[in-house]
Amino acid sequence: MIFDKKIFPKGVLNIVETLKKADFQCYVVGGSIRDLLLKLPVLDWDLTTNATPDQVSNLFKKVIPTGIEFGTVTILLEDGEYEVTTFRSEEKYTDGRRPDKVTFTKSLEEDLSRRDFTINAIAYDPLTDKLVDNFHGQKDLNNKLIRTVGNPTLRFNEDGLRPFRACRFAAKLNFNIEQKTFEAMGKTIEIAKKVAPERIRDELMKMLEAPKPSIGIELMRKGGLLKIVIPPLEEGRGVSQPSAFHKYDVYWHSLYTADAVPKDKPLLRLSALLHDIAKPSCKVGFTFYNHDSVGTEMAESIMKNLRFSNADIEKVKVLIKNHMFDYTGEWSDAGVRRFMRRVGLQNLDGLFELRKAD
Repeated sequence: MIFDKKIFPKGVLNIVETLKKADFQCYVVGGSIRDLLLKLPVLDWDLTTNATPDQVSNLFKKVIPTGIEFGTVTILLEDGEYEVTTFRSEEKYTDGRRPDKVTFTKSLEEDLSRRDFTINAIAYDPLTDKLVDNFHGQKDLNNKLIRTVGNPTLRFNEDGLRPFRACRFAAKLNFNIEQKTFEAMGKTIEIAKKVAPERIRDELMKMLEAPKPSIGIELMRKGGLLKIVIPPLEEGRGVSQPSAFHKYDVYWHSLYTADAVPKDKPLLRLSALLHDIAKPSCKVGFTFYNHDSVGTEMAESIMKNLRFSNADIEKVKVLIKNHMFDYTGEWSDAGVRRFMRRVGLQNLDGLFELRKAD
């Protein structure tokens, strides 16, 4: 037995059983199977079937047409919400993100062949214990490799978000990106530039929840993607800092500071990544004049370009502006109160954590 049925939520088993009783196929697919094989917690359960969205909707009481033009509906059950997508093939991606045409198909293999990476193209039937792995995803899991399904240049030309996802998965799983897949990132930069800023923002924030986001950030730099996301960040490479206070150049110090913040605080990690963003432009000798103030303005511009909310932007600005505070026992009570008012009580814990990581 590959997996014990008990690890699957009741809702998943209910959907598979219901569809199969109606003479349809149904498989759990994608990231949930990848994470089960890696013995990681599963956060989302996605299913795929040869039933059309209308046929799926007729079999369940509460269904939301969340992405019906792409064959996806969300089934609402007592234990949660589950996305079910019809087997499909896709044609042309003129906008570098979404297929121009989606065709429903009866072939599971055809559906799996359109997916991004081999490790996400594995399907499993929990009722029969049947695992379908036509693209050797398990082998790549064992070898800790991120590899596209099929030709990587074609895959990345279809969807410009996929190179960012490759870097994010590498950071999340501590995997390497297969050589040809990595080389294709540089060949498809113009497609990656077409991706909506908010989609890139979402990938960045997911990457910042990885155990070591520095892995993904460095892969983005090497692959040419960092210039799209945070253009000034790599300017810190080779910018040395006083050895009495710093072991690394500005670039690596920023990445490792982000790593040092708890992974369940991605916005605070973003603040850490950007806290010294202005140092290269403010450097005179071994002094970085006003880099906290200039960095606050730069971070605001970067975050606006990535369509962050005003609330998130303001929070990050406060943290960067004040990240160099140096409390000593000589501070007066009035000085402490002024500092607390300037920073805001709601930001104190985050500022302390950023200072500690820095």
